Amino acid sequence: MHVGIVNMKKRIALFASGSGSNAENIIRYFSTDCELEFPVVISNRADAGVHERMKNLMIPSYVFKKNDFENGTVLKFLREKAVDFIVLAGFLLKIPENLLKTYPNKIINIHPALLPKFGGKGMYGSHVHEAVLASGEKETGITIHYVNENYDEGRIIFQARCPVLPGDSPDDVAAKVHALEYEHFPRVIGKIVLCEENLTIYKDTDDMFKK
Repeated sequence: MHVGIVNMKKRIALFASGSGSNAENIIRYFSTDCELEFPVVISNRADAGVHERMKNLMIPSYVFKKNDFENGTVLKFLREKAVDFIVLAGFLLKIPENLLKTYPNKIINIHPALLPKFGGKGMYGSHVHEAVLASGEKETGITIHYVNENYDEGRIIFQARCPVLPGDSPDDVAAKVHALEYEHFPRVIGKIVLCEENLTIYKDTDDMFKK
């Protein structure tokens, strides 16, 4: 009897609401990896720049309305695509309970600040950087965390920091934070997805990459 080849790759769905720069960086980072693949990108906005980026990368992208996430349409779609893991790369909608239950500890997000500071509903993009400057913070950074039922309150996986200097503008802070995102997010995704490294919290260190 002929036995077909089983696809052992981990299949990751990327969710993005904006330009998709993080999504593109992640896909390019793993372009030669034989263990991970990115079969779909999902957005809640038809006009999001991520669609053009994915077109150039020949990755299919789809648009779903908010209600599609809540009523199980998106979950059904992910199951049809045999998705193992979800990565939020600039995705602004709250993840509904049906996805959280189906993908426990398999949905991660990146936030452009050092949580628990500057998190919560409405805190994304320039709003975060402006709040960091207004508060007089001396440093900011990124937080990669598991997603739960509340905005930006899931268990922290990894943080990296950068200085906030006198005279910095929101764009200056954003540039520093984006550099951290591009450097660390793909590496953390690889570690979490492939090694199922979901028990340890790493902060301001490369310890998670030394094993």
